[in-house]
Amino acid sequence: MTETVKDGVKGYLFALAATAFWSGNHFIARALRESIPPVSLAFLRWAAATLAFLPFALPGAVRERRAVLRSLPYLALTALLGVSLFNTLIYYAGRTTTALNLSLISLIFPVIILLLSRIFLGERMPLRRLAGIAVVLAGVAVLVTKGRLDALRSIGFAPGDLLMLLAALVFSVYTLLLKRKPEGLSLSTLQFATFALGTLMLAPAFAWERASAPPVAWTPALLGAVLYVGVFASLAAFVSWNQAIERIGTAKAGLVYYTLPIWSGLLAWVFLGEAPTAAQAFSMALVVGGIVVAR
Repeated sequence: MTETVKDGVKGYLFALAATAFWSGNHFIARALRESIPPVSLAFLRWAAATLAFLPFALPGAVRERRAVLRSLPYLALTALLGVSLFNTLIYYAGRTTTALNLSLISLIFPVIILLLSRIFLGERMPLRRLAGIAVVLAGVAVLVTKGRLDALRSIGFAPGDLLMLLAALVFSVYTLLLKRKPEGLSLSTLQFATFALGTLMLAPAFAWERASAPPVAWTPALLGAVLYVGVFASLAAFVSWNQAIERIGTAKAGLVYYTLPIWSGLLAWVFLGEAPTAAQAFSMALVVGGIVVAR
């Protein structure tokens, strides 16, 4: 196996890891929607991620401090989109829209990434990739409708749907920005700087929410959930995603994102005892097959 092939395999594995961690974030966000307000969850999530990353990233950030200062406008924009806004929008959207709508709208994330990659980065979109996207979309449609495609006709739209659409655009632009990483900045320093800046941007909204909302009733389960979204769904997921972007590009990494409903289904099986159905197994085969075709 050549180094190029090995690097590509690693890229796909990083993209899969990021998507798996993010599916856990969606699972926990639904479970905590009555326990902690959206901005508080987002702030605590990124504060935990920053603190967890601090011992590993600080030495490199100090060495690259001149590059950090030169790149502050880029870092601020990346932090605003990928840290402060993206998941906060999802947490708000989950309060006013259905799980089926959230799943369907999340499908446009990779589509927007592919389109923007074509328009702004000039990444090719060959016929094979278009065919793979069609197969993946069919697989996810089977999954979210449990094999009853007529359910698509009865979908209604809620205010949270617009927030999910906005989150899709925010995440897509953030992903494209990762391909424009300034010279002199390592991935570790880039990630740490965006975590820290994004947390600072959330701080005023967090302070306002804490002053106006009831106190959070902390339990061991709630604390563990916040630590998960901070360490795994934030630090591990975004580091993995950036590694995937660097190795296989935005378009291919975006395709792997389509596996998110599969991971969510596995979590439901493990933690809620909801065994996979025949429709879910068929959809998984379509999603995996579509990614293989489009790679």
